[in-house]
Amino acid sequence: MNCRRSFRLVMLGLIPIAAIALGLGSALAQSPAPSPAAPPAVSATPAPAPSTSPVPAASPSAAPPAAAETPATPPAASVQTADPFGEEITLAPKAVVILKGTGNWDSAFDALIDSFKTLTALLDKQGIKRSGNPMIVYTSTDDTGFTYLAEIPVDQDVKDLGKNMSMGKSPDGKALKFVHRGSYDNMDNTYEAITNHLDDKKLEAKDTFIEEYITDPLKTAEDKLIINVYVPLK
Repeated sequence: MNCRRSFRLVMLGLIPIAAIALGLGSALAQSPAPSPAAPPAVSATPAPAPSTSPVPAASPSAAPPAAAETPATPPAASVQTADPFGEEITLAPKAVVILKGTGNWDSAFDALIDSFKTLTALLDKQGIKRSGNPMIVYTSTDDTGFTYLAEIPVDQDVKDLGKNMSMGKSPDGKALKFVHRGSYDNMDNTYEAITNHLDDKKLEAKDTFIEEYITDPLKTAEDKLIINVYVPLK
């Protein structure tokens, strides 16, 4: 509940109590003293004179002070920290198992998912757990397609590597970090914003970029994806 609203509700609750107390006190204070009784008819024997002492006015009873009410402290609202946009970081190299692939933009996400499935199946077969988030390193792009490296961090060497597979290191060095939330198809908007940021800051990037999938792309609905985009700088 809004703090100001809570404060107003408490104050509205106190006003009627105070008004009643003040009204009662004023009414009692302003009440006139009772009039003396009319004298009886004159008789042969004069009646004793009535006492001339004034009748004291009734003292108004003091109204009890309204009890002070302290408004309850509302719970703190949860604040979501804004996602980094263009944050300068230093990437540390990680040991990764790599699958080299190619794809076209019309079915780009399907190609990436197939590569992650292939690498995951290999790790599962050898009982090896990944030690980090899966990544895509784009090595070249054009208007119709791209080449890439699908990488999964591991803590040990992977054996029986298949075609186009190898062990290696993930990219390292200075980079800018951006965050994308939503489907892969909507990443065009993110990359457009990244390009504008680089132009505004007059920064020169290397001919590659990296996507780190914070949410598991094999288990997460596409519109719920969270992807860190790293742009290595020259």
